Amino acid sequence: MPPTPERYQLDVAEALARVVAGVPRLGTERVGISGARGRVLASPARSPIDMPQWNNAAMDGYALRASDITRVPATLEVTGTIAAGSRAAGAVGPGEAMRIMTGAPVPDGADSVVRVEDTDDGRERVEVRGNRDARRNVRLAGEDFRANTSVLEPGDVLGAAHIGLLATIGAAEVEVVRAPRVAILSSGDELVPPGQFDEVLAGRKIVASNAVTLRELVRDAGGEPVDIGIAADTRESVREHLKRASGADLLITSGAVSVGEFDYLRDVLVAEGAEIDFWRVRMRPGSPVAFGRLGAMPWIGLPGNPVSTMVTFEVFARPAIRKMRGHDAFYPATVEVVLGEAFDRTADIAHFIRVKLTCENGRLVAHRTGSQSSGVLTSMARADALLVLPRGVHDAPAGATMRAIPLNDRLAHSDTFDVG
Repeated sequence: MPPTPERYQLDVAEALARVVAGVPRLGTERVGISGARGRVLASPARSPIDMPQWNNAAMDGYALRASDITRVPATLEVTGTIAAGSRAAGAVGPGEAMRIMTGAPVPDGADSVVRVEDTDDGRERVEVRGNRDARRNVRLAGEDFRANTSVLEPGDVLGAAHIGLLATIGAAEVEVVRAPRVAILSSGDELVPPGQFDEVLAGRKIVASNAVTLRELVRDAGGEPVDIGIAADTRESVREHLKRASGADLLITSGAVSVGEFDYLRDVLVAEGAEIDFWRVRMRPGSPVAFGRLGAMPWIGLPGNPVSTMVTFEVFARPAIRKMRGHDAFYPATVEVVLGEAFDRTADIAHFIRVKLTCENGRLVAHRTGSQSSGVLTSMARADALLVLPRGVHDAPAGATMRAIPLNDRLAHSDTFDVG
């Protein structure tokens, strides 16, 4: 077993910096825009057209000259109707108007579109009763962007609006940073897949829930999970399962990185030529977390306890995956919270505490979700965030202000709609 000098035991910030520095940004691939949401753009998206391609109406109404409605009411001759999708708009002369639909091209001579509500909706002649729309409601050609200009840039994370914009400029495919293939390995004779629950009922085994959880966390982070199975507590089984990670961009293991009698993973990795960067971090939960490389493939070794697995994934693995898939911002975001109760410290290490956040008097207030044991998964399922008590902070009384890492988007929603 490798020695355990102090240099292998890092503070969280240094360990995270090493992980991020030790994983590569991946290459690119072309994907259809229907599958591009959440991906990172790798090359500029240039438009072949002006947008709009022609002056068009911003609403249903009448296209006319502002000079004809300086005094209202004014009666104008209706010379035609322009539907959305039309290209031949014609022209509007003095004293004339044309009915027009939203998006339809504005006829030559017109500089205004008066909304229907300000008219008598006439068909042959129209009475315009208000002039608030004089020189308004006309979208000018090229107002949004011009042909041969970039509408999206490398590094943009593609959301729904970006996908719609790509469709607008005729981009059926787009070049994005490749999503990492993440091999997931669990180990332990006590573990079985969820489908073998009879073994659990008989009291002989436990479900390999970490593999299931990690698969969803990897997918949520934008990676492609590849489950390479559960290794038995033998060097031979661990070695055989590691071979299945061939071709993956990142290896994440769960368990077998501690100091237990049957924790063979680190020994096998070293025997296979892996370089171990670190294998312990000053944090709770999740101290036995490791990082290294097996050949060219980065490896993140997470602890076996369910909560420790999830916490260390959020702190180390999610940023690594985000960097690999091309994000510029990949560190965990934090929000300011007020402690709703006192939080005790048990050691001079960084603590990550599962909390539920409520909005009280315009501030987020943090309360424990229950037991902070690293095996109590329900406390993680109930958590909105991880409250961070940094190393060196010894006093965390109720009412103190701290930082927390949000775990989901529950905080972005409310049971009421209040815009002031």
